[in-house]
Amino acid sequence: MAIITPHSNTAIKLAGLLQAVLQVPMPVRIRAWDGSMAGPSDAPVLIIRNRRALRRILWRPNELGLARAYVAGEIDVEGDLYDVLNRLAGLLWRSPDIRDLPFHTVAGDLLRLGVLGTQPKPPPEEMQVSGGRHSRHRDRQAVSQHYDVGNDFYRLVLGESMVYSCAYWTSDDPGYGLADAQRDKLDLICRKLDLQPGERLLDVGCGWGSLAIHAAREYGVRVLGITLSTEQAEFARKQVADAGLADRVEIRVQDYRDLDDGPFDAISSVGMAEHVGTAPYLGYAKILFTQLKPGGRLLNHQIARLHLPPSAPHQARSFIDAYVFPDGELAPVGTTVTLLEEAGFEVRDVHALREHYAKTLRAWVANLEAEWPTAVRLTSPGRARVWRLYMAASALAFEQAQIGVNQVLAVRTHRNGDGEMPATRAGYAV
Repeated sequence: MAIITPHSNTAIKLAGLLQAVLQVPMPVRIRAWDGSMAGPSDAPVLIIRNRRALRRILWRPNELGLARAYVAGEIDVEGDLYDVLNRLAGLLWRSPDIRDLPFHTVAGDLLRLGVLGTQPKPPPEEMQVSGGRHSRHRDRQAVSQHYDVGNDFYRLVLGESMVYSCAYWTSDDPGYGLADAQRDKLDLICRKLDLQPGERLLDVGCGWGSLAIHAAREYGVRVLGITLSTEQAEFARKQVADAGLADRVEIRVQDYRDLDDGPFDAISSVGMAEHVGTAPYLGYAKILFTQLKPGGRLLNHQIARLHLPPSAPHQARSFIDAYVFPDGELAPVGTTVTLLEEAGFEVRDVHALREHYAKTLRAWVANLEAEWPTAVRLTSPGRARVWRLYMAASALAFEQAQIGVNQVLAVRTHRNGDGEMPATRAGYAV
């Protein structure tokens, strides 16, 4: 039996194989399962621990194949994860047809490396939903699979604020951190909505209740928050009770399609629309319109597609859809504005926060990496890897203007056109 040493050509063959199959130059250094190395000596290292990783990539030569191997622990990164993702950026948003790949040029190496075989079963962390897309039953499954992974895990990642959306970074002071930026984001929303004591706020997709609590405590409003996640609702109710706000804040597990509690003075929809989907969004906007009183304001905080191609049912499943947000959809901000206007709203302001989300995601990744053993214990090694990969890749996507995030402020005007809005932006563009 031959002994394979670090001086063998396994890594060289792997580098050539990956370059031929993925059809891009390999900008990282490769370390094979036998310890052999190939590639630039000053580049971060992509560790291939198991031949099964190559089989995954052969069957899915795109982001999903790479992600499955990473989630399963069959490949890893030595060095800066952001640097590796940047160098592999050409693979992140592409999905080549396996029939067009030049396997004939690497068939011999495939055989010699022992990587040919049936498609490996996906890691157990891969999410599956059933039923009609964006049906009530399927939406509940999708939300549960993403959010019901343990409140302790989310606290570790999100920090004390328990806010799972883009923060608003208003200071570069060294003592100013994530919790401060999330507080400033919550306050920004409340100011844009012009909340006044005694008014009613509807918070759709209320998460763990942070905005509802902030609005009730700091602005004296009464809040109804709804979510499809039972774990979020349980946590939020406890936080509300501990804050002494049970008489002003109600948290429900409820589908937005069942809302019938209006009219509200203001409505917030933060990180919710991505789950609604583009096709049902007009119906969603119409429901919010009917629940809002004339003169009332809507604050819609939503991730937007910038330069990514639109997803389509026939396209290969993406990493985000398979592991993070099943059925999640990103629409251009222009589409969102158009649909809000079709529902009857007048859009008054659009505030882009793309750079803020990149900084927020980097803070979440830092939290996760700082408490990695605890994160693994609270979930699983694979689930912790999913969150690390998706948040790091998303940070880069925001930084590189692949995706954006916007706060759209809209109003339901009175019949005479009065929107009860100030004549200048000073009253809401803060």
